[in-house]
Amino acid sequence: MESESLQRRRSGSATSAIGEKRQKRSEVLAKKKAVEQLIKASRAQNDHLASFPAFRRFHVNGLSVCLKSGHGNQLSSPVKNYIQSLLKLNMEGPYGSEWPEEEKVKRRETVAPEAHYVFVHEVANSNADEMTMMLTAVETSTSCLEDSSPLVGFLQYRFILEEEIPVLYVYELQLEPRVQGKGLGKFLMQLVELIAQKNCMSAVMLTVQKANVSAMDFYTSKLRYIISATSPSKVNPMMNKSYEILCKTLNDEAKNILEDREDEFVQLDKDGSK
Repeated sequence: MESESLQRRRSGSATSAIGEKRQKRSEVLAKKKAVEQLIKASRAQNDHLASFPAFRRFHVNGLSVCLKSGHGNQLSSPVKNYIQSLLKLNMEGPYGSEWPEEEKVKRRETVAPEAHYVFVHEVANSNADEMTMMLTAVETSTSCLEDSSPLVGFLQYRFILEEEIPVLYVYELQLEPRVQGKGLGKFLMQLVELIAQKNCMSAVMLTVQKANVSAMDFYTSKLRYIISATSPSKVNPMMNKSYEILCKTLNDEAKNILEDREDEFVQLDKDGSK
């Protein structure tokens, strides 16, 4: 028979193990709750541009625009129509035969309450300073800008959970062809990354069609985004999906979860560093 002291030690060990499991579970739940509150607080903000007044105006290469925040459940009919028209213009080609079904999905995504927007309005160079002042005024009219300055593009993003970490996910970055190639896309993505950091997101993520070669080059070569470990080609190359998921991580936790560590080790082997 076991001695009484041995029984006590075993009982103590079991109790300790149970206590550790409870503690760990409590920590996991607390972290999950904190992340959910973070996402909720980020979504609740009315104007993310307010923290970055310098980004309300872009004037480079003969192009002058002003930016304005918006929400999916507050879009006017003309703006909804503009969004769908620009999406079709830019994305019907890359999606190919998938476009009719994808167009329906994007139509629903457009008006989702959790969809945040940055609208790009072109202004005459001579009116750029005046328009910027109008945008930063406390009592900015919601219609003055739309009525006087045409839309030339938009950015749609959301705050979501990806692999249990908070990320800013860029759903759309769409610019009219005539304003592309002037640095505006890079400017908008810089803004996105600042918004993500300001709201304590762990990464910025987005989806790109493989057929959209120029967009893939823009994100990977110019902005240094990488194919995420969550992208179909990394999860299972045999899936042969038409898109890639890209990411730029903002902390070590996201780096460990979203980046493909295997690729890094392969590169180290090639370099003879490991």
